[in-house]
Amino acid sequence: MLEIKKIESLSEVSELKKQYFSLSSAPLDGMWHFGFVPMSEHFGFYENNSLVGYCCINGEGYMLQFYLSPIAKTQATELFTLIAQQNSSVIGVVNGAFVSTAEADYLSLSLDSSSLFKVNALMYQKNTARSVEVKEPLEMKLAEQKQLADFVEFAAKAIGAPEQWLSGYYENLIQRQELWSYRKNGQLLASGECRLFDDYQTGYADLGMIVAESERGKGIATRVLQHLINTATEQGLKPNCSTESGNIGAQKAMVRAGLVSSNRIIQFDFDRS
Repeated sequence: MLEIKKIESLSEVSELKKQYFSLSSAPLDGMWHFGFVPMSEHFGFYENNSLVGYCCINGEGYMLQFYLSPIAKTQATELFTLIAQQNSSVIGVVNGAFVSTAEADYLSLSLDSSSLFKVNALMYQKNTARSVEVKEPLEMKLAEQKQLADFVEFAAKAIGAPEQWLSGYYENLIQRQELWSYRKNGQLLASGECRLFDDYQTGYADLGMIVAESERGKGIATRVLQHLINTATEQGLKPNCSTESGNIGAQKAMVRAGLVSSNRIIQFDFDRS
């Protein structure tokens, strides 16, 4: 008989997460899985007190990861349906799921439980088969600790993210030397992130960028991305990134920088019947 319990420490599911990532057909989005997932509640699936799977639910009631080991006697379809139909008193309300098309098993289970879904984001990787026009190099510099407040203010204005969250996020990137800036006359006009993975997807680098609204449409985004791609490549890493489905400007910049999108992040809303 399967029992669901809340996970108190993420170290409890580290081995299962390793198995989970190994099943994906492409690298998973770093911001989702290493930014949002650790802040979400995790629940373990136990058979005879042995941990055989887990899922995690964010603060809005959306599932971000689901995994059941092949050694489990429980059927994944039955367990997923139980959770999606709000029949777990331990987990409670689950409104839907965010799933990458690179996660075949999780995607199939979500499709079975939902008739309503939409593309949330597009995932990109380097297209090694296509040559791209190399723009004039952009002079980007590694961020310094004393510039933290500047980055927080810049991002809060540009993308509307909460300053408290940005402060901790950028401080970590600065310490790891993964945050870059492009400035003109001392003013921050663009930021670039080349995030490395400590676990699981260690052969990849996750890229991110923000360009000031006043500078968009001038080709700066493409040049920022080319700098980040070069930074990743020089470290022997494969670059990947993502952008919202409605951000056409970013999508064009990614293509011009030599990136190609073959996977999507899908938002599912579960049926209640």
